[in-house]
Amino acid sequence: MLEKEIRKIKKTILDDYEKDRVIDWREMFTQPDKEVIINVVNKLSRILYPGYYFDRDFRVYDTKTKISLLIEDVVFNLNRQISIALRFDEQYKDASFETITKKAEEITAEFFSRIPMIREYLDTDLDAAFNGDPAAYYKDEIILSYPGFMAITINRLAHELFILKVPLIPRMMTEYAHSITGIDIHPGATIGKYFFIDHGTGIVVGETTTIGEHVKVYQGVTLGALSTRAGQSLKAVKRHPTIEDNVTIYSGASILGGETVIGEGAVIGSNAFITKSVGAGVRVSIKNQELTFKDGKGKVMDEDFKDNEVWIYNI
Repeated sequence: MLEKEIRKIKKTILDDYEKDRVIDWREMFTQPDKEVIINVVNKLSRILYPGYYFDRDFRVYDTKTKISLLIEDVVFNLNRQISIALRFDEQYKDASFETITKKAEEITAEFFSRIPMIREYLDTDLDAAFNGDPAAYYKDEIILSYPGFMAITINRLAHELFILKVPLIPRMMTEYAHSITGIDIHPGATIGKYFFIDHGTGIVVGETTTIGEHVKVYQGVTLGALSTRAGQSLKAVKRHPTIEDNVTIYSGASILGGETVIGEGAVIGSNAFITKSVGAGVRVSIKNQELTFKDGKGKVMDEDFKDNEVWIYNI
């Protein structure tokens, strides 16, 4: 009886694949491999911070030899994934194998030439995190344990691939970061030096966001679009805000819209909802909300608290 039902189930599912939808695609190895991309990200972290992430694949006496082997391994695997991803670009959809191979090699070489620049930016991010967080006792602690720093690291790598117009892979990288840190930064976002994410969980930074230097952002902040109802017609349109230098954005704030500019040195308080530009040096805060205290039976206890002061601080 069960065998008969299984045959019916299999036929039903297999027939469902014949509807010519994107989800029905069954050809293997025609899109980047998620596991390979994650492996590449982790190995790139070892290249960026050679003394902090250990590689068990190689046993050598000379550190530079180990890093050299690691670089070659990542170059090989990333180049292969880029050559697969390029087929998703309309320009290369029907290109010859030779054309795809050449373009992938050019992109891979250019990306790795930018590693020193990426490391320069990350060094400033590390300074910003250490100088901005009194709970940090060592810079090593930030590299090894801060989710915000990990998200920034992966984003800076992905951003370079994004501006080199590599399909799919940059987003796969940042969504991997999102899955392990709770921080969602689109690879298209442009982020200046000395960027510090404190705590970080729940932060969302949209594709066309521009962030200046020395910007500090707390958990739960959204730098988003006012509306995406127009869908694909908004592609490549500036939909997300611009945050100028030396801005601090406290927890839970939402700043929305492509025309919204937060001026240099501004401070955005917790839970603020902003859809218009804020001038340089302006401090935005929400008036303390009225608190109501009730006992276990639902009786209002305001009078019992009249002699006590209740303060609400930003974290």
